[in-house]
Amino acid sequence: MTGKRRWVRRPAGSNWGDFGEDDVLGRLNLVTPRKVLEGVREVVEGLTFCLSLPLDCPGGNALNPRRFPPRIEYSMRGEDPAMCYPMERVVPGQTDVVCDDRVTLSTQYSTQWDALAHMGSLFDADGDGREEIVFYNGYRAGREVRGPKDYLDGDRSLPPPYGAGPLGVDQLAKHGMQGRGVLVDLYAHFGDEHRPVGFQELMEVMERDRVVVEEGDILCLRTGFDRVLLACAGNPPEGLQHRFCTGLDGSDPELLRWIDESGVAALISDNEAVEYLPTPKPPAGRGSHYPLHHLCLFKLGIPLGELFYLSDLADWLRQRGRSRFLLTAPPLRLPGAVGSPVTAVATV
Repeated sequence: MTGKRRWVRRPAGSNWGDFGEDDVLGRLNLVTPRKVLEGVREVVEGLTFCLSLPLDCPGGNALNPRRFPPRIEYSMRGEDPAMCYPMERVVPGQTDVVCDDRVTLSTQYSTQWDALAHMGSLFDADGDGREEIVFYNGYRAGREVRGPKDYLDGDRSLPPPYGAGPLGVDQLAKHGMQGRGVLVDLYAHFGDEHRPVGFQELMEVMERDRVVVEEGDILCLRTGFDRVLLACAGNPPEGLQHRFCTGLDGSDPELLRWIDESGVAALISDNEAVEYLPTPKPPAGRGSHYPLHHLCLFKLGIPLGELFYLSDLADWLRQRGRSRFLLTAPPLRLPGAVGSPVTAVATV
């Protein structure tokens, strides 16, 4: 703890500093031991549901040209591939056979968590009339969150180390990412219709299904896009995410206000971005074109989970008139990463 505030002014509607000057968890601070116990009390059957897509899904890079499926390779023992490797080549008479491999992956390709460093903003945090690149709680580009270039200083090269620093996804892993999940089944009401869902529609769905969200809950939104992806069998067409299923309307100020006031600790969806993109009402002047990401990651410190597999769980819960469960979804403890694959589990 430095005890020194790293900003003079904070964005309107943000919670910077509310959890401490050096806070790196944001609204995950609301997932207290009491909230974990509330999640545990939802377990009555002892059944588990995998909430993660296969790590090579969606397939290709049609959803995002910068993200690629994992590439698995065998490790090497000198000049030999370490797959089905007889150890008697090393120690005569030894009968063991070894397989060893390695993987190269995009951390935000399949089912994933966005760390708080995933999206920042240009913002005058010093109050001097000049915008800086700033992240949640005033962490700065080039200081705590570091890339190889300073884009506001003529693309000046920066020396290593690089990475998300204190806002890395490893902070979520250290927290544990376990608590009470609450599922809203948008697919049951809208099918695979491609449309934004604003505050009014969300409230109507929650009222009809008797879903209650409380402070510290992890809100999960089932749109049905997970099964749309799986039906593509690893070959999704370009623009698939712009033709099927719902997403939250981040340009709806009432919806953003509700996310803030509800106290949700994290947001999860089975679609590509949680929010509907492109945003239905982009700002007339300067402003974020990812308004829900801006609110959650930059202002409030709410992690976003994307491309989760929620449909099997949603169907089971719906048949029994339930919406709550124990969610266990830690990311990889990978220091400095801005995202991570996750093998999430729901226990009911």
